[in-house]
Amino acid sequence: MKHLKLISLVVLLLAVCEHGSSQNLKLNDLEYFEAQGVNILVYNNLFTGGFNDEKNAGIELIHHGVRTAQGGAVRLSSTPEQWNLVPAISSRKVDHESKSIESVLRYEDFDFDSRVVVTAKGNAVEISVYLDKPIPASLEGKAGFNLEFLPSKYWGKTFLMDGHSNLFPRYVVGNTITRPNIEKLKQFKGYVTSDDRGTGRFIDPLPLETGHTIILAPDEPERLVKITSHDADLMLFDGRVLAQNGWFVVRSLLPAGKTGKVLTWTVEPNAIKNWVREPNIGFSQVGYLPSQQKVSVIELDKKDKPLSKASIYKIEEDGKTSEVFSGNTIAWGDYYKYHYVKFDFSTVNTPGIYYIQYGNIRTNNFLIESNIYDKITDATSDIWIPIHMNHISVNEGYRMWHGEPFKESYLQAPPNTDHFDLHAQGPSTDTKYEPMETIPGLNIGGFFDAGDFDIETGSNIFVVQNFVQTWEYFKPLRDQTFVDEKQRYVDLHRPDGTPDVLQYIEHGTLNLVAQAEIIGHMAQTLSNSVLDNYHHLGDAASITDGLPYNPNLGPYEVAQDGKSSGVKDDMWAFTSRNPNLDLRAAATFAGASRALKGYNDDLSERALVQAKRLLKEAAELLVNQPQNEGERGQGSADVATNLQLYITTGEQQYVDKFQELLWKALEHKVSSNILTAFHAIPYMDASFKEKLRPYVVKYKEYIDELEKDNPYGVPIHLGNWAGSGDVVSFGTTICFANRHFPNIVDASHAFKTTNWLFGCHPYHNYSLVATIGAVRPKEVFYGNNRADFSFIPGNVAPGILFRQPDHFENYDDWPFLWGQNEGTIGGNTNYLIFGSAFKNLVK
Repeated sequence: MKHLKLISLVVLLLAVCEHGSSQNLKLNDLEYFEAQGVNILVYNNLFTGGFNDEKNAGIELIHHGVRTAQGGAVRLSSTPEQWNLVPAISSRKVDHESKSIESVLRYEDFDFDSRVVVTAKGNAVEISVYLDKPIPASLEGKAGFNLEFLPSKYWGKTFLMDGHSNLFPRYVVGNTITRPNIEKLKQFKGYVTSDDRGTGRFIDPLPLETGHTIILAPDEPERLVKITSHDADLMLFDGRVLAQNGWFVVRSLLPAGKTGKVLTWTVEPNAIKNWVREPNIGFSQVGYLPSQQKVSVIELDKKDKPLSKASIYKIEEDGKTSEVFSGNTIAWGDYYKYHYVKFDFSTVNTPGIYYIQYGNIRTNNFLIESNIYDKITDATSDIWIPIHMNHISVNEGYRMWHGEPFKESYLQAPPNTDHFDLHAQGPSTDTKYEPMETIPGLNIGGFFDAGDFDIETGSNIFVVQNFVQTWEYFKPLRDQTFVDEKQRYVDLHRPDGTPDVLQYIEHGTLNLVAQAEIIGHMAQTLSNSVLDNYHHLGDAASITDGLPYNPNLGPYEVAQDGKSSGVKDDMWAFTSRNPNLDLRAAATFAGASRALKGYNDDLSERALVQAKRLLKEAAELLVNQPQNEGERGQGSADVATNLQLYITTGEQQYVDKFQELLWKALEHKVSSNILTAFHAIPYMDASFKEKLRPYVVKYKEYIDELEKDNPYGVPIHLGNWAGSGDVVSFGTTICFANRHFPNIVDASHAFKTTNWLFGCHPYHNYSLVATIGAVRPKEVFYGNNRADFSFIPGNVAPGILFRQPDHFENYDDWPFLWGQNEGTIGGNTNYLIFGSAFKNLVK
């Protein structure tokens, strides 16, 4: 039977290879190799010096529309983790005549250079590694060429290594060995990488298979890849042994003592003949109001011939379906890799259950109903936000989301410390505390930043500001969460008689005011001191032992009184002073003071005291501190701070300064600053609104330009973090623009944001908000439960990530890429105020 199965696989392989054998790869004008169904990118996306291995760089394979392989480069580990060293790409040369791309990869720490040349050879590419000098002795047996494959696209499928068949495992299995940790630490930028409980050893995975020819997924033509090397062994590793975000790695070691061409691979991705990507029919999974404009944006392969018609079908009470509308599709044009047409079905306005039919593609069902937007923020406010409350335990029914984290408070970060989350402590502490001294009283309130458990002060400032504006503008009385600050306990789905948003304002303000009072200014962050804690998955309360570190105790020793330990797991406070951050905090404190008055008067008064002090001190510090024109916080933060203090105190000095700064900010960039101006309108006289009108006209021109820029009419971000936040801010600004200037900015533009968030976007049509969508929201997110391939309800994904030069993606079966799947406390509270403003606009 085994013999027959092997023959069957080989026959299938030969048939598939013959099927696609005529499709030669070409080097296109965008400088990557291309055949229909196959894109091979060669260092179009580079490794970063910040977060190192983000699984988004190197030699990448986009295989029948999905990026299935990446990381192709000379690496120093068989299964690279995020903080392993990555090579700098010091040069990249494209030669169209020879159909090759040549790049130099350098490891500065080892003075080690390699040259990688990728050349099109028919329907394959040849990857060759050249060395001008032998590899350093310290890297012998460590330096090798790797190419990593996405586990979710291969588990459950077969592979052949030199004809021997096997299965890619769904869950990590395999053998490991241990070795001294000193070798590993050299590759990790000097960070402590693991709590090895004193053993002094780390684990290394052993290869699953070794040979000279590996064929991945011969049973799945869309994923079939053949790799051959005649001059080196190919080894297949499962990177998930070391980290849940690891990939399947094909690797060959570089030979010691050799120069010139030292390694050659032939990589042949199968290309299905005449393959055309299935249309992606973008529409709102939440549904539509009967009266709103309803436009589906259909994303097409450029080889696909657009159909002239699409239809709407209604599902009746007896389960039967009938076509209720057929209309023309209108070409929008090309946008990066794909072609787009639009299908307007606004005339369909009878409440009911519907789906779109385009050719032989049928979408899942959606609703047309007058109340479809009523609950779009409930999961975010009821579940996601309270789960991210720090320094407090959070329960939901039978499930404890987390216990009380970080009972030991925080240690003062030592001077001249670089942090693995891109923070740094400067040459001094800027506080009265000695390095590594416990700063008491910071373990109160605040919100986890995202999929990790730190408090990013800048984000928390923005968060409280979002809560305050939501409260002041819309007074949401929703009460579904029990919060007891004294007992440090939260229980979901349990009303306690107080509006939840008001309690969230209190919780966030408690931590921020504590920072201002105890440290004297705002900390950059309250974060992990140990890298192993930083990538912790599970209960936040288990990251640390809850006991302050005592240097007089041995490792893992607990004091006799049980009040301290020798475990270096305490979180650190990074306290270098940033007056721009203080300015932003002052604005938030001023608003929080108003919101908390009559609910927590003591905290309200303390917040106002800190708002005035921080504004005064920050202004004095900034006089002698040079500012970059585009520095985050400067200008716009000062505008908002003075506005908030004027609203709170009514003092003339603040409104004068606000007016002085606002118009300069609007001249600099209308789209970034006009929302602050809208917030000022209720507190200014009529002349202010008239003076603002030309800027609103200018903002309307910006909206119109977006219609020409892309088929969705929203600001699409093309960086390493996807753009849901930009789209949400755009929607909020439109809601307030329409509120104050309905004759200039029409309400219909706000629906572009809901359409995008709920499914009308590139790559797929899933809702980007967890559990929000009639049938198909995204199902996996980068949260602290990401190892479970799950989600936290109400999470808003960053969304559709752009990969240079022309590829959009959002994985819904692989949560571990934060740039497309990690919701943040700032982004989700930004969604909360948008949703509140949008629901108000709808009413």
